[in-house]
Amino acid sequence: MAAMKIKVAIASDFLSAFSKIPRKQQNKVMDFIDKFRDNPMSPGINYEKINAAKDTNLRSVRIDNTYRAIVLSPEAGNVYLLLWVDHHDAAYDWASRRVCNVHPETGSLQVIEVETTTVTETKAIPAPEQPVGMFAEIRDRQLVSLGIPETLIDLVRTINDEDELDAMSSRMPEEAYDALVMLAAGYSVEQVDQELVAASAEAVDTADFAAALETPDSKRRFYVVDDEMELKAILSAPLEKWRVFLHPSQHKLVNRDWNGPVRVLGGAGTGKTVVALHRAKWLAQTRCQDGRKRVLFTTFTRNLAADIKANLRKICGEETFSRIEVTNLDRWVSEFLRKNGYEFEIDFGRRTGPLWEKALTMMPSDLGYEPSFYREEWEQVIQPQGITTVTDYFKAPRLGRGTRLNRKARKEVWAVFEEYRYLLDENGLREPDDAMRDALQLLDQKGHDLPYCAVVVDEAQDMGHQAFRLIRRLVPDGDEVQNDIFIVGDGHQRIYRHKVVLGQCGVNIRGRSRKLRINYRTTEENRRWAVGLLEGVPVDDLDGGADDQKGYKSLLHGEQPAVHHFKTAKEESDHIVSLLKECEANGQELSTVCIVARTNGILEQYKAELEAAGIKTHMIHRGEAEKRSVTGVRLATMHRIKGLEFETIIVGSVNEGIVPFSRAVTNTDDPVVRKESENRERALLYVAATRAKRQVVVCSYGRASQFIQTDN
Repeated sequence: MAAMKIKVAIASDFLSAFSKIPRKQQNKVMDFIDKFRDNPMSPGINYEKINAAKDTNLRSVRIDNTYRAIVLSPEAGNVYLLLWVDHHDAAYDWASRRVCNVHPETGSLQVIEVETTTVTETKAIPAPEQPVGMFAEIRDRQLVSLGIPETLIDLVRTINDEDELDAMSSRMPEEAYDALVMLAAGYSVEQVDQELVAASAEAVDTADFAAALETPDSKRRFYVVDDEMELKAILSAPLEKWRVFLHPSQHKLVNRDWNGPVRVLGGAGTGKTVVALHRAKWLAQTRCQDGRKRVLFTTFTRNLAADIKANLRKICGEETFSRIEVTNLDRWVSEFLRKNGYEFEIDFGRRTGPLWEKALTMMPSDLGYEPSFYREEWEQVIQPQGITTVTDYFKAPRLGRGTRLNRKARKEVWAVFEEYRYLLDENGLREPDDAMRDALQLLDQKGHDLPYCAVVVDEAQDMGHQAFRLIRRLVPDGDEVQNDIFIVGDGHQRIYRHKVVLGQCGVNIRGRSRKLRINYRTTEENRRWAVGLLEGVPVDDLDGGADDQKGYKSLLHGEQPAVHHFKTAKEESDHIVSLLKECEANGQELSTVCIVARTNGILEQYKAELEAAGIKTHMIHRGEAEKRSVTGVRLATMHRIKGLEFETIIVGSVNEGIVPFSRAVTNTDDPVVRKESENRERALLYVAATRAKRQVVVCSYGRASQFIQTDN
């Protein structure tokens, strides 16, 4: 009879603990893992019982004289789990307060802290006589059905508010906390069940750990080791857990077929880009088997594309990566048109700006509109709708414009747009929207068969109508087509002018819209502060509807954001220098700190002041990935930091006239446009603050921005 194949899984908590032990011991742990994977029952591995442990399957394994690993060694079966590694006493203490069980309803493998609870056999739970607390209306059996361990029901009944729920989060499995957060936000048991729970279709065998490891909730915290090279890559960066661990709500989006375009929304830190990365990997591995076909992964800017390409390399082997093309959409358009003999130069304002000023000489004097009105009309009405004739302009809707125009007025203002188009033609220039429209027309005329099996779109909130009309054309459409377009975005993070209604671009997402609600990056304190910046700001869902942040919650906790105000720029820079030296004194690498400002000019001033103080800096430039191997505190604009994350974020010069940037909000007499510009400036500060994993510091001097409340 063939020997049973051993299955070894590493817990997410094990990687967290591994990251904190000294490098010398890390090397010994890696040697132990090699032996453990080869044969967990090897005579060279000495399993020791833990007398104080409440779980009789837990064992201690010697790493060296000082460090111990905690493993689950079952009485029967072929599954071994690496759960924790720490100094001898700390490892034993951790094990004494944990049990590892298969949940009887969901079938997931759960590690539960049991400081004040006891391990009991699964049995019917009598309903309390008078349920109390914030979950009093939810029956015990309903709580269990949502993944709450039976042994924690009494604990859940003691929770009276969200602060107490947050304080209990470390005591329960992630899916239990997720479910309680949604219930606390007002979702029904049925809604939580549909959103989060992947209940087993068959009766759960609570002794079958192998089957439990296959459930989505188990996969969010256990990684089954199959590939040695992948394991070494994971251990070399143990805190980059996004490489292997996906939340079940993320897993359900990634590893499945979709019968048409999909839109995924979610607040900052909810893992939208991680989902997009893993979706591209899954498509390349399983659905793009034709040697000619590949996945197109596109985003809004060059720097985001560079970051995405670098992260895809971390999770994809060479063969899989070769089936994914990563580029920002403007670059794709430029290269496609160049290959097809395009005669025009695509310009982003350097050469077209003076031509626009010339076109403004055609403004009708009797209407009395400011020059800003014409630019706004061009960007919000003419270009998004692809209007090229005055007849089309007469019929065009002007939703969101604060100034009404009758037919006569439209005819008069059209003279400016007509002149501008003439000047563009005469000088051989096109704006990006024009180029996208020309690319789409060329595809339709020549019937190009493009080499894409699917398109994945990141940061969709910053792309406009012309972009999505083109994206729709890049892959086949139709009722029988699967997995064609996968879109992730968040209107709360819109920092450019574009808006889109996907349905108007031929991208039908009806029945295929999903939302991520759990923030894995930002502390709850930082998240609340950042969300407060957008309070009262209307946000769209990219398809003509409204979006909100109901149920949006962070799993981590920390200090409140620090907001400081100074009289002078010198006082502010001295404070930043002091903060950075304090970080160094506390053992924090300065490469995990980023100073963020509204403009490059302000960053150059910080750079000079920091280097004069002996602090090394590294500027994160547009169009290139952030180089983590380079030492020094990072410097980035609010636009450039999009898509990145750091332990500490210091947002500087949050002053009146800078945030919001005066030129961005005052160069218009249209109140609707002014408000939208101000909202984008709020979104920039929101984006900057939510890049922090641990600490947010906001500084201002002179007169502080209206967006913040200072401490003095």
